[in-house]
Amino acid sequence: MRRVIVILTTITLMAAAIAPAVGAPLRAGAFASREALLGWMNGFRANRDPSHVPEAVHAMSTLGVFKDPENAGAYVGFIAGVIATNPAQAERLIGRMLPLPPEDQWAIVQAIAYSQLPGWKDLMRAVADRLSARRLMVDKYLAGTLPTLDQAGFEKEPGMFAKLGGYVGFGDKDKKKVVLPPSAALLDVLWGYYCATGAYSPAISRIIQLTTWSKDRDDVDRLTLGGMAKYTLAANAAKDAKLLTMLKSVAKHYPKGEKATLDEIIEAAETVDLARLRKEALASIDELKRKGPGYKRDVSLWGQIGEGALALGCIGAAAAGQLEFGIPCVVGGAVSSAGLRFWDSQK
Repeated sequence: MRRVIVILTTITLMAAAIAPAVGAPLRAGAFASREALLGWMNGFRANRDPSHVPEAVHAMSTLGVFKDPENAGAYVGFIAGVIATNPAQAERLIGRMLPLPPEDQWAIVQAIAYSQLPGWKDLMRAVADRLSARRLMVDKYLAGTLPTLDQAGFEKEPGMFAKLGGYVGFGDKDKKKVVLPPSAALLDVLWGYYCATGAYSPAISRIIQLTTWSKDRDDVDRLTLGGMAKYTLAANAAKDAKLLTMLKSVAKHYPKGEKATLDEIIEAAETVDLARLRKEALASIDELKRKGPGYKRDVSLWGQIGEGALALGCIGAAAAGQLEFGIPCVVGGAVSSAGLRFWDSQK
């Protein structure tokens, strides 16, 4: 009898492992629009149940979010974070995400590469036949000629980030080095990754390091990206108590300069004084543009750095409680680089 019980238990466990995950039922219309989908993504980290993620990916495809890769960063980062936090289920989850139209398959390829899963290359090989439209992209990631998230230039010790111009692709003399230059799109990827994981590393730790560029006095591009990182970190922490607690707990471990920037972010989040950060950033950029050192092209302040995935006319609308206007908003209020276009109209 005991042997029978053991066998039945084993069969039950095997069946549970093979059967598709069911999870809690979705509320009606959860994936009916980009706004609804982003709201679901924002709430995902509270329970991290991956059972509906394949359905969400199909909705992303149907809604056309992968048609514009420069604006799909948050979605790709989210998928990457789900893969990273579900290694035992990763291949099965990806199998349920597929098939996708040939033009959308790049997002799954990139998400696998960005997942930072220790065995991501084996996972890529395992699903490569179902991503045949992006075979060249698959081969380049496997060969190491396309950069992954851990090649984004954020791995140096805190305090060195502002000195990494060459390492992250600004003026790098080694043209053969594979790097992922920081950009507005990458900032979106990191926020999407955080939505999937709710974890400090790698997303929040790298966004914090990027904030050191908010003090840059030589390059408008870096100053702008640093300001974007600083503002989005404060804006999100103002709405996310766990993120704010996380920032407070890690701030003491950073050197003096980085800690000072983090303290500013924490204070702005706690007092919801985001306007001050915006004004200070714009003033810094204006000053650097007047002095004219080092920037290579004329950029419209904050406006043309990149749309990003999370449209943010809703910075002002959310603050005013006026989301009923139907502004395409946002990961439940999560702020990304896209919304910084809103700033130009405030000058």
